[in-house]
This record gives sequence, C-alpha cells and structure tokens, in this order.
Amino acid sequence: MAYVITFPCQGEKAAECVEVCPVDCIAEGKDQFYIDPDICIDCGACQAVCPVDAIFHEEELLDEDMEYFEKARKFFTS
Repeated sequence: MAYVITFPCQGEKAAECVEVCPVDCIAEGKDQFYIDPDICIDCGACQAVCPVDAIFHEEELLDEDMEYFEKARKFFTS
C-alpha cells in the first residue's frame, strides 16, 4: 500500500512532502507531485505536513480519487 497525492495538490505544489519523505519517493510532475507506490513505506510523514490536505492512504481513497493512484503509477512507469 502507498500514500497518494490527490486533486488539491494540482497547481499548489507546496513541496513540504518532498522535504520530509525518508525514502525520497515523491517526484514533481507537470501539474502536481506524485508518490511512487513501489517505494513508499507508508510512514505518513508526507500526509502530516501537507498544507492542502491532498495526501491520503491508498485504502482511504474515495472512488473519484482512484484516478490519482493510476496517474502516479503511470508517472513512474513512463
């Protein structure tokens, strides 16, 4: 399981999450940051510092937010 960055990050890109990630699994994309689901260790450090409440654990995602999990997968596989 992994954490996922969702809609509130789009355009915001505050980057506090990048600074606290102990495994360096967050990368900046064109419109938002993404968490690599294969590297994320589920520590929650990113979620705790996100100023726009954009980060959720994969199990907590609403159906309409699942697209952000898929966007992250595509971002790291392309």
